[in-house]
Amino acid sequence: MQDAHMQPAPAAHGSNGGKADDKTSADYYFDSYSHFGIHEEMLKDGIRTRSYMNAIMNNSFQFKDKIVLDIGCGTGILSLFCSKAGAKHVYGIECSAIADQAKQIIEDNGYSDRITIIKAKVEEVDLPVEKVDIIVSEWMGYFLFYESMLDTVIYSRDKWLAPGGMMLPDRATLNLMGIEDGDYKADKIDYWDNVYGFDFKCIKSLAMAEPLVDVVDPQQVATTTAPVLSVDILTASKEDASFKVPFSLTALRNDYLHAIVAYFDITFGAGHKPVFFSTSPKSRSTHWKQTVFYLEDTVTICQGETLNGTLSCKPNAKNPRDLDIELTYDFKGKHCKCQRVQQYRMR
Repeated sequence: MQDAHMQPAPAAHGSNGGKADDKTSADYYFDSYSHFGIHEEMLKDGIRTRSYMNAIMNNSFQFKDKIVLDIGCGTGILSLFCSKAGAKHVYGIECSAIADQAKQIIEDNGYSDRITIIKAKVEEVDLPVEKVDIIVSEWMGYFLFYESMLDTVIYSRDKWLAPGGMMLPDRATLNLMGIEDGDYKADKIDYWDNVYGFDFKCIKSLAMAEPLVDVVDPQQVATTTAPVLSVDILTASKEDASFKVPFSLTALRNDYLHAIVAYFDITFGAGHKPVFFSTSPKSRSTHWKQTVFYLEDTVTICQGETLNGTLSCKPNAKNPRDLDIELTYDFKGKHCKCQRVQQYRMR
């Protein structure tokens, strides 16, 4: 694994435009999307951007003469794809200051008569149309749900999507796998056991509780993959971001497990030719990378043995954009037995 750290915010968008001394942590999240550098990273993520482009442009017959809503439109790239595909009009909602650049980009490319950028929070917008035919949004965050805009997309769907309307994307799947990562764990977590002869274990507990966002080497993957949660965006509720699901991971070889890795898959299934992309370690890297949960135990596992457990997740009570995550696991193998409950927080 590369030397890594938690990245700032994932792919979503906004700023409240209010007084500085009235800002909450959620407002600082919105402000982080005012800087062009974050949008540069997302635009240059070819897996992300080209998947959306292909899902839209390859199904232009479904966009012809349609009214489209782009939630968290950022620089307006998805709105431009939709308009180029033949949409009658696109309304892009963006809460951060990047909306000003989006308006200029729309004008500079000659689409001002077909794309309207609205600078506001989605929940405070009155659209000039009663219903839209298609909603497109790049709402996903790290671990799929961390600082994601799923609740905003669901709100928009329930308020504006016409019966029989389309959502792009329309399905997301969260997956788990086990990895060997002894060198990194020793360097970044076990290091705190002895710092120049002193006990710094109080920091070790903090390091263990903070999931890591990084690119995992596919050769580190030591177990099967367990799809643990599938979200249908057409029918999902915001409560779907709170869940408790079982998982089983079977060893592919004799190895040691130091961490559980989470990644997600995204499907655009409504078009004539479905489009799919994955944030798996076995796929080309995206800016979402993977999310790594280090285990307190080093699990000595033999090929064919299975680690069973449950994964629980819910928004933090004080800041719902943060996540409280619980991982339980129970293993009884030839060389190792362990049972544990671990708490994590993504913030």
